[in-house]
Amino acid sequence: MSRKLIAILRGIRPEEAKDVAAALIEAGIDRIEVPLNSPEPLESIRIMTDAFAGKALIGAGTVLTVKDVENVAAAGGKLIVSPNCNTDVIRATKAAGLQSFPGVLTPTECFAALEAGADGLKIFPSVMLGTEGLKAIRAVLPKETEVYIVGGAGPDNFRDWFAAGADGFGIGTALYKPGRSVEEVASVAKKMVEAYDAGSSK
Repeated sequence: MSRKLIAILRGIRPEEAKDVAAALIEAGIDRIEVPLNSPEPLESIRIMTDAFAGKALIGAGTVLTVKDVENVAAAGGKLIVSPNCNTDVIRATKAAGLQSFPGVLTPTECFAALEAGADGLKIFPSVMLGTEGLKAIRAVLPKETEVYIVGGAGPDNFRDWFAAGADGFGIGTALYKPGRSVEEVASVAKKMVEAYDAGSSK
């Protein structure tokens, strides 16, 4: 994978899934999450993985149960993102050979997630932690821990989050929302990538 940017496609429909994914990949975003509270999310995941296996890391967000993990794996998804730290979900994700990014906010949740086998941490909602909070938590996390910022991160503050110790970002409605055309998504994605590249060049 290239840039540590996860596109959160909440509300996407199966009929637009392939074209939106293609636009994102073309723009340089090759990590894609379909939240399970979207319309027919497993079908969207199946369509995208069939079309772009090997070219993108595609999976589900808002994954709350072990059964959800099984369903995503059956649809071909390789990425499991949650809003919370459920160690049963993390362990099931790793047992299925998928990548696990649970939602955490406190040091206790961070270490519980890592102990359960998480591949990285999703700080959510990051507005509650802020860059100073991230610096404090980052100081005690294992150096190799991948930390993604979700909920409050965007092109205007990528650089600040990078400076505080972030590795990547999950971007939702700023990138995609129902009704936005493929052309609009492509344009916004291009700007996101430019801002990410500028912010990450220290």
